[in-house]
Formats: sequence, structure tokens, C-alpha cells
Amino acid sequence: MTAPRALAFDVFGTVVDWRTSVARESAGFLAKIGRADLDAAGFADAWRFRYIAVMRAFRDSGRAFATLDVLHREMLEQALRAEGVDPATLDEALLDDWNCAWHRLDPWPDAVAGLTRLKAGFPIVTLTNGNIALMLAMARRAGLPWDALLGAEVTRAYKPDPRAYLGTAEVLGLAPEQLCLVAAHHSDLAAARACGLLTAYVDRPQEYGGRRAPDADAAQDWDWSADSLTGLADLLGC
Repeated sequence: MTAPRALAFDVFGTVVDWRTSVARESAGFLAKIGRADLDAAGFADAWRFRYIAVMRAFRDSGRAFATLDVLHREMLEQALRAEGVDPATLDEALLDDWNCAWHRLDPWPDAVAGLTRLKAGFPIVTLTNGNIALMLAMARRAGLPWDALLGAEVTRAYKPDPRAYLGTAEVLGLAPEQLCLVAAHHSDLAAARACGLLTAYVDRPQEYGGRRAPDADAAQDWDWSADSLTGLADLLGC
């Protein structure tokens, strides 16, 4: 394969462990609102799966662009209502802090070392649906060494909208085939490949707590495949 000119990374699930982090945070908040009976990991899953549905439907919704922080808050309230909790009865500051659980996600154990090695060989940027304030807070907390924070606020489009991938290549001054998406999600990689990007798959078998990924059937023979970001660095000679 021709080496890419830059690497663009999916973040949630690929670089950071959203499920463990959001479950840990949610356990504390559920206890505060008197619902310690709810399974915190199950609540995290419910919150996340609402995100997946919303991202896929956003382009056709006709809705004006809103940041992921705004959408996450709406999904949190929906997840609470599904459990019989009226968010209007809860303290606003508590809900804001709970929503910021997504700012405090832990990196996978190989993430910082892998990104640092890959950065020595390529510019590394985010290609994420996360908004810049969210990604900045996460990067500073976790020590993620990005060269640039790009994504939905830059392209005004959410993955898997083609504009998210093509717009990222454009702002980097690259042709699509010069940019490689690194992701743990087959559906994300398939959308990127359809736009002409190179693709690198990183296996994260614990993203859903060891359960089969919802997009497993979208698997293809990606340009590169590794079981960690340090493994990807090995493949790319970094």
C-alpha cells in the first residue's frame, strides 16, 4: 500500500474506552438520584446506542447543526425517561456534570504510546463526531498528543455523512486517497473507503464489554489491520 500523508482517527471506542468510563461515572450519578438499582453499564450502553441512531439520521433530519455536547445531553434525558426518571426534576448542574462524563473518558492502555509513535511518522488528527471543547478536555486529561482537533464542527457534518470524510481531507490540503482513517468500527471505515480514503482497522474487542460489535457484519479487508495502536505503528514503520 502507498503510505498515507496523514492519519485521521475516530476517537470514541478507537482511542478511548467510552463504555467503562461512562459506566463508572453513571454509577455515581445514578446513586445521587436514588437509582442505584439501575445497571450503570447498561445505562451507558443505552446512552451510546441512542448516539449511533442519531448520528445516522442527522443528515436527513433537516435539523440545524448542533454540537455533540448538545446531542449527548438530549440523549441523556431520553435515557433517563426510558428508566422512569423525569430529568426536569433533577438539578441542572448535576445533569451538566453527568453529560460531561464524555469529556472524561479514559484512553485504552496502548493509546498514548501508539499515538506518540504514529505522530513521529505522520500528522495525526481527529476525525470524530465529538465537538472541539469535548475533544480538547479529553485530550488534556488523557494526554492524547493530537496535531489538530478536527471533526463535525469543522466540516459541519456527522459521520457517516461523506462530507465528514471529504471535508477533513480538504482542510488538510490532501486528496482523499492520501488520508487514512483509523477506526475500530467497520461501518465508519466502510463509509471512509466509499469516499476514497485509506483505511486502518484497530480491533477493540472490549468496546462493548466483550459482546459482538453491532457493525461486525460490515467487516472488509481493510488496508491495514492491527490489534492496538502500537501494533499499527509497527505496521506503518513508526
